[in-house]
Amino acid sequence: MASYTIHDHHHHFGWDNGLDPTQEIIPGDTVSFATIDASGGQLNKSSITKDVSNLDFAKVNPVTGPVYITGAEPGDALAVTIQEFTPSGWGWTANIPGFGLLAEDFGDPYLNIWTFDKDATKATFRDGISVPLKAFPGTIGVAPAEAGLHSVVPPRTCGGNLDIRDLSVGTTLYLPVHATGALFSVGDTHAAQGDGEVCGTAIESPMDITLSFELVKGANLPAPQFVTPGPVTRHHDDKGYYVTTGVRDNLMDAAKDAVRAMIDHLSKTYKLSAEDAYLLCSVGCDLRISEIVDMPNWVVSMYLPLALFS
Repeated sequence: MASYTIHDHHHHFGWDNGLDPTQEIIPGDTVSFATIDASGGQLNKSSITKDVSNLDFAKVNPVTGPVYITGAEPGDALAVTIQEFTPSGWGWTANIPGFGLLAEDFGDPYLNIWTFDKDATKATFRDGISVPLKAFPGTIGVAPAEAGLHSVVPPRTCGGNLDIRDLSVGTTLYLPVHATGALFSVGDTHAAQGDGEVCGTAIESPMDITLSFELVKGANLPAPQFVTPGPVTRHHDDKGYYVTTGVRDNLMDAAKDAVRAMIDHLSKTYKLSAEDAYLLCSVGCDLRISEIVDMPNWVVSMYLPLALFS
């Protein structure tokens, strides 16, 4: 089987089954993709908060590709196994006005630039607070069946902006093929993220990602599915968790309440600004549905790993 490299200038800003492929491969091949950060290169190590206000949203969330897989037809599943990441050593997390779970609470731009060694296992946020690094692609998918250009921002049944942090090394993702050749692309790589990505951004970090491809004929999957190489329930629980909850008759409202309670806890206990607490929730805390059967109210919980604090 063959190995290929696709450079980051082969990128696009939306899903379109009419795009010309940058590479044609066969099942069993391996491809290394160079990705651009989610800002499309508009933010860098020297960026400051006011740069967030100047983002051109037509240039965000670029994905590298597409790759045509010989033999892939609608109804098949493309099996993508994540082999390796090559970190860049920097990233950013931002509050972008109008975006994020608590957009109504945080109307001003805010930016945190992260720098870390390329072989680091943690990145420092503030004195005494470090976030474990776990690379994964935020956006990974294939072209939709419908013709024309489709936004890369929302997730789709053929993949896209899934933001599932367990799509890390060793995981195999099964993507429903909607168009001939699949036309696979990947980008929006993250150095770390909590479940929920509540402020709308993770540690957005450009990096190289190596993937291998197989084809499952006639799988007819309704949406992406994946298999992990090991446990995912034990993320960063060496020192336990502090957990806040939201209890409402609406899951979205319950989620917002749980996050607001965690921001309040972080601000009071660790003397963080509300903005820093919101960003830390997004990159280091996990939002979970704890109960969804005892109507009329549902429970959403936010888990803060105490291992983040030295």
